[in-house]
Amino acid sequence: MAEKENQQLNYIEETVLKKRKHSEEWAIRRRQQLLERQWKIKENKKLAFKRPEDYIKEYRSKELDLVKMKQRVKRRKISMTPSSHLLFVIRIQGKKPLHPQIQKILKSFGLRRICSGVFLKATQGTLEMLEKVEPYVTYGYPSLKNVRDLIYKKGLAKLEKEKVPLTDNNIIEQALGKHGILCLEDVVHEIFSVGRHFKDVTRFLWPFSLAKPEGGFLGKKNSFKNGGDSGNREEHINELIAKMT
Repeated sequence: MAEKENQQLNYIEETVLKKRKHSEEWAIRRRQQLLERQWKIKENKKLAFKRPEDYIKEYRSKELDLVKMKQRVKRRKISMTPSSHLLFVIRIQGKKPLHPQIQKILKSFGLRRICSGVFLKATQGTLEMLEKVEPYVTYGYPSLKNVRDLIYKKGLAKLEKEKVPLTDNNIIEQALGKHGILCLEDVVHEIFSVGRHFKDVTRFLWPFSLAKPEGGFLGKKNSFKNGGDSGNREEHINELIAKMT
């Protein structure tokens, strides 16, 4: 009889211990949940205070871009006699939020990404626009060899907003045959000579996606003439094109 009572007492004590252990585990989990919730509340408060600062910083950055752009236009006079009618323009920076006016110019050129390049006709209007966005681009007068290399190595056609490799002259003939442009060499000639149908050909071509030069761009904030990377390189653009194709 005494043994049965002891067994019963032991059984009850074991159950109590299990309940106690379960209660302790639950209390630990609950404490962890509360700590995590408090941490999240603190982080959210930090973000709530940080966001206005970010907006102010972004706004000031954009306004500074606009001020500098106006200063460049006032300070410099655009040459009316470029060495060539053909320009090759490369975007070299611009990840940070840009002023809408600068962003609009880069977008109008098709320079949406860093290390993208396009052919442009060297008109007075184009040179003025390049002056406004000078810190973000570098440009110059490409040689016939580099025009050919760019089109043969990096050329892509823009057909219904899709990128199509220029591996078949039939693609060129179908798109530009009405202008007498039937093959890759015709495209090269029309671009380099800035022919009558230059605009049609540049619209047909997708902006060139170039490789980042070894070592990157080291002096983006300064113009090429002052030892930096941006602005007009004139014939020296050919050295950069060779590194990026």
